[in-house]
Amino acid sequence: MMGIQCSGAAVQQPGTNVVRASSEPDTFTKSVAALLDRVEYRRCETGEDIEAIYRLRYDSYLATEMVVPNASRMVVDEYDDLPNSYRFGVFIDGALVSTLRLHHVSAEQPCSPSMTVFGDALRPRLEAGETFVDPSRFAADLDVSKQHRVLPYLTLRLAVVACGYFNPTYCLTAIKEEHAAFYKRIFNASQALPPRVYPGLMVPVHLFQSRTSENMENTLRRFPFFRSTAAERRMLFAQPGPGELAPLTILPTAKYYRPAA
Repeated sequence: MMGIQCSGAAVQQPGTNVVRASSEPDTFTKSVAALLDRVEYRRCETGEDIEAIYRLRYDSYLATEMVVPNASRMVVDEYDDLPNSYRFGVFIDGALVSTLRLHHVSAEQPCSPSMTVFGDALRPRLEAGETFVDPSRFAADLDVSKQHRVLPYLTLRLAVVACGYFNPTYCLTAIKEEHAAFYKRIFNASQALPPRVYPGLMVPVHLFQSRTSENMENTLRRFPFFRSTAAERRMLFAQPGPGELAPLTILPTAKYYRPAA
């Protein structure tokens, strides 16, 4: 175990401006891909980037009444610095517009937000050999979300890339009820457990899951902007070797993806 109690939790919040896939998928895909050309991802571990994503969480959650005001004007918890935690900022034209945190959960690294709240059901599955990618702390700039309604796709692309890198049994998602339709439609996620209260949040959340071996390829086929190269996956999630520095910024590689011959 990690030396902390798995308590207190965080939930992703895609917001209310989620877009349905267009009746013209090519047009929809092209519009997302065009914006993706202006996106960069940053794995945030120290300094100003970390403080910026904590402030973005606070502003987003306060505006949607998911948290109460606090003096620090930041949202941070004990899951942020775990060794299996990955915090990302999403930038458009150099400006921070959204953020997502991911945990890779295994028997060796069993702590994550979903494990805290739903651990009684998930822990036996870990012990049986399953692994999870657990996205949380989705937050977005509300003005940018109104301007670019595809922002949830660009942000949650990080979860898809994480599944490509870690190859988990399931991708979990703890969400408000009104966001369930999005995850069912895009990721073929199904409800795993009924709603429970997350400490620190003012609304209950449902646990949904998507089995990667069954659903990943279909998601990538329908939404090719979720694809990534092996190089991008390594830059986002691999630990730097001795004496190496982590990449400062990573550009999405969907347009460079080529299926294996």
